[in-house]
Amino acid sequence: MPSAIPSVAVPSPQPSEPSKNILLGVTGGIAAYKSAVLVRRLKDAGFAVRVIMTAGAQAFVTPLTFQALSGEPVHTSLLDPEAEAGMGHIQLARWADLVLVAPASANAIARIAAGAADDLLTTVILATAAPVLISPAMNQQMWQNSLVQRNLKTLSDYGIRVVEPNSGSQACGDIGAGRMPEPEELVVLVQQHFKDQPADKSLPASGILAGKHVVITAGPTREALDPVRYVSNHSSGKMGFALAEACRDAGARVTLLAGPVSLATPQGVTRINVVSARDLLAASEQAVDAGCDVFIATAAVADYRAEHIAEQKIKKQGDSLTLTLVKNPDIVASIALHAKRPFMVGFAAETQYMEEYARGKLERKQLDMIACNDVSRGDIGFASDDNAMTVFFSDRFGLEKVILEKANKHVIATRLVECLVQAGINDQNH
Repeated sequence: MPSAIPSVAVPSPQPSEPSKNILLGVTGGIAAYKSAVLVRRLKDAGFAVRVIMTAGAQAFVTPLTFQALSGEPVHTSLLDPEAEAGMGHIQLARWADLVLVAPASANAIARIAAGAADDLLTTVILATAAPVLISPAMNQQMWQNSLVQRNLKTLSDYGIRVVEPNSGSQACGDIGAGRMPEPEELVVLVQQHFKDQPADKSLPASGILAGKHVVITAGPTREALDPVRYVSNHSSGKMGFALAEACRDAGARVTLLAGPVSLATPQGVTRINVVSARDLLAASEQAVDAGCDVFIATAAVADYRAEHIAEQKIKKQGDSLTLTLVKNPDIVASIALHAKRPFMVGFAAETQYMEEYARGKLERKQLDMIACNDVSRGDIGFASDDNAMTVFFSDRFGLEKVILEKANKHVIATRLVECLVQAGINDQNH
């Protein structure tokens, strides 16, 4: 049965800069009721909020509700006769510091991915220079549909950040992924977005990884058993996302291959969403084919998948259930043998014999560097904001192991970037 994916830790929203303007797009779906609460939570956190509602959204919640909560007129028409020169969409596009679409229906996602401009929301998204963050909400089967996933990948490729939906009971009676995160979770992601923005985007890229392309895998994979169940693990993706930020800050161009996690894409990082181990392998090979200098594998990839995925939900049949699992591809080993082999960095989460297992993995998978942590401690690793690691290097570098004491994952990530340079990543003959 599926292992539960841990939800985002939700601290109490802290006051933000009052000058930050959030343009909230609400599309058709039962989750629109959460958006009313979201407006209030954003206001409580110090943001200015204006709302765009699609026709579908208005079938679930009235514009008057959002007007009362935001203190601003609600926008529903593409050509607003009350706006200056009738160009309300341009005014809204210029006003926004961030466009947040929550909930984003499958239909809205498809129209945005196609570059449509057939209503106010899609037109504003095309007209704005502000970052766009979307929070999908839909039936679990729709979420898994390959067409929806293709559209989400298109959005990510164009720099639109996608919030992974939560799993649980849905209004239709199904159980699975597709629920819009709680308003408090989205407020934290919005706050994190502004926290992660560089102070001056006009500054040229510089730093110890300047000119490098770094590909990072992060989060868990999900291996489907049937349309509503999957096998996964407790990886939160926090370490990989922290590394993406650290590599970006060091001047690198970063591509983040992310499994199902509820984390906002770091500013300036290209994110590609994947689900299964085979999805991740395909995305990894494509990224390396296109050329990368460093491949950092932090993702917790499922070792096995179901031999056959049931087309219908598996019904309870007795006191026991036998599933046949087959081995998944070894992504790290495959990329290490690639014709365009980059500098290879692996991760190992162990519960015993940490150094022995880490050094064995380093040699067996032909890695250049491996970072290992002891997840049996309980105070670091999965879902935690902190980590502690020991870094081992290939023998050819002649380097001693580096011990990184317990610290916030962002601090650990910065130290790991320093280890890359210590191992000679700037030497093209790695």
